[in-house]
Amino acid sequence: MASDRSLLYIQRAKSELDLAKAIFKLSVNNKMKAELELKEDSTFFSNVICNSYYCIFYSAKALLQSKNIRTKPPEEHKKTLEEFRKLVISGEIYRDLLKIYESAIVRADDLLGIFRREKRKRGKFTYQKLPQANLKPAKESADNAEKFYRNINMILENR
Repeated sequence: MASDRSLLYIQRAKSELDLAKAIFKLSVNNKMKAELELKEDSTFFSNVICNSYYCIFYSAKALLQSKNIRTKPPEEHKKTLEEFRKLVISGEIYRDLLKIYESAIVRADDLLGIFRREKRKRGKFTYQKLPQANLKPAKESADNAEKFYRNINMILENR
């Protein structure tokens, strides 16, 4: 069973994922934009990327917390990624995933790769590109966040 703090982090991750998906839907749905009195060309894809990253970040924090590993500022994001990487290198996450999946296993290094890529993408697409150009990266980010969250949540539920 996950700790209270771990549960708070995974709930925060789910909120970030839900918001990313809602923002994506708003960005591609002209009817919703009209209801909110937004221009048809309004998009919020950079926010989808950012919220997707935070879903992954808080999912990782939840897993670390469940193992009594805490990361704090300064450089909390960097420290979280480093601690998550240690779990992957040690094989600890893979063993957990192996217990969850009997046939199709999501490899832990895939989860680590998602975490790394989304961290880089958050900076690149949030600060350097026009929002309208971010449709494809935003969709990929939301899909990655959902995959990451789902797998970490399964690990936590099986503790």
